Amino acid sequence: ISLSDLSILLLEPSATQRKIIVSHLQQAGAYNIEGVGTGQEALKIMGQYPPDLVITALHLPDMEADQLISQARAIKSETIIHFMLVSSETRFEELDDVRQAGIVAILPKPFKSDDVEKALATTIDFMQPDELVLENYDIHSLNVLVVDDSLTARNHISRVLKNLGIDNISKANDGADGAEIVRENEFDLIFTDLNMPNMDGKQFVEFVRQEMQNSFVPIIMVTSDDDASRLVEVREAGVTAICDKPFELESIRQILIGIFNQD
Repeated sequence: ISLSDLSILLLEPSATQRKIIVSHLQQAGAYNIEGVGTGQEALKIMGQYPPDLVITALHLPDMEADQLISQARAIKSETIIHFMLVSSETRFEELDDVRQAGIVAILPKPFKSDDVEKALATTIDFMQPDELVLENYDIHSLNVLVVDDSLTARNHISRVLKNLGIDNISKANDGADGAEIVRENEFDLIFTDLNMPNMDGKQFVEFVRQEMQNSFVPIIMVTSDDDASRLVEVREAGVTAICDKPFELESIRQILIGIFNQD
């Protein structure tokens, strides 16, 4: 799919801001754009004519962006709609819910044309991924565990992995659940969140590395947490790599190539 074919629904309460964003999108080569101002208007359109991409503000007059995403996925569960956030917000606590909901990119305000182009390229990559080819492993035979207390995040990560060609994916809804699954099963790769109830990501990594004495399985932490000291502790616990939420498909691809092709 090309940018000119991309169907975009732009959700921005301010008519002035909508015009500015539309202008940037058109300069980047995207022309099939419909703009609305409320979550309910957007949900009505998504129910009838699902777009390829929804670009939304964080705070809407009638709901928050994470609520919009969860409602949209409930309405059109069989249709993959990608979501991008446009926001000047940088605080972790304000962005965490929408990151957990599974967005493909965050476009920061104020943004430049190359920011828009990069975000749109990331979206296209998610829609038309190339299957991952590894030198020493069959991607289809890898057994992967995804540990995250957010159902939406679990599904989003699993969808990305399937797009890369990974078929065998198990899921756990927190670290404690993941620990029980790891006791009974062997995995070639583990993805885990950091902030979870019962047993958080750091404790889960320590369980795998110390209690299970498994030093070889690659563990990738996917987190929206930007606390540098906390991330240092996580690295020391034994994670193989740390990836931001939302993560770019290409970054996951490069991490996996680095892990599995180093043999």
